[in-house]
Amino acid sequence: MSKLHLVFGGRVTDPQTLDFVDPSKLDVVGIYPDYASAENAWRSAAQRTVDDAEMRYVVVHLHRLLEPDLKG
Repeated sequence: MSKLHLVFGGRVTDPQTLDFVDPSKLDVVGIYPDYASAENAWRSAAQRTVDDAEMRYVVVHLHRLLEPDLKG
């Protein structure tokens, strides 16, 4: 199984949290086959909104959610 990663972001209530204001308006950047690709996409998305402190992008390790007992 590939180590899938999801990159998404949106407006948060507090820049120190992941409490998204409106989950229906999340910007789903994409799903990537490895962390390096996901990190590049995350950097690109985050850079576009660097001046907006209330926007936050994250990388989610989908492979850990799909198969939590596997190491890695």
